[in-house]
Amino acid sequence: MELSLSQDRRAALDFLFVLSTLFALLVFSCSVIAQENVRNEFLSIAKPAVVLYDAPSLNAGKLYVASVNLPLEVVVKVVGWVKVRDYHGYLAWAEDKNLSPKRFVIVKVPAGSVYESPDPASSLIFQAQQDVLLELLGVVAGGWVKVKHQNSQTGYIRTDQIWGV
Repeated sequence: MELSLSQDRRAALDFLFVLSTLFALLVFSCSVIAQENVRNEFLSIAKPAVVLYDAPSLNAGKLYVASVNLPLEVVVKVVGWVKVRDYHGYLAWAEDKNLSPKRFVIVKVPAGSVYESPDPASSLIFQAQQDVLLELLGVVAGGWVKVKHQNSQTGYIRTDQIWGV
């Protein structure tokens, strides 16, 4: 059976449609996987003062200056830049050279309680005021993390009292 030119053209168009649909699905799924891989990834500011921008360019608008050790959640990474979210929920872009993998958390309640062990019945070591930065030393089961204050005191705080985990 011989196909006419219009049937050949229609078959080619159908094939191209299927192929382009599959390509679009592949691109979308790769994008979702890439974003899943950075979900809940946190970095911190590595220098005493870092400018955060509204776009991934030094020519973009300057939003604010972030201080050293401020924890930031990674939203997306592109070459040389990272889109981040701070604990207020603000989005900004930072040059990746100004960020560190060293982990910090920030106290989000009026007074975060740091205990000797991951148990509120253990001895209270200190209380950290809201917006105080604590170095993250490790995550413990049951909603606790081990932290270190800048004065070297270490202990455990509940994850519902901090942001950055």
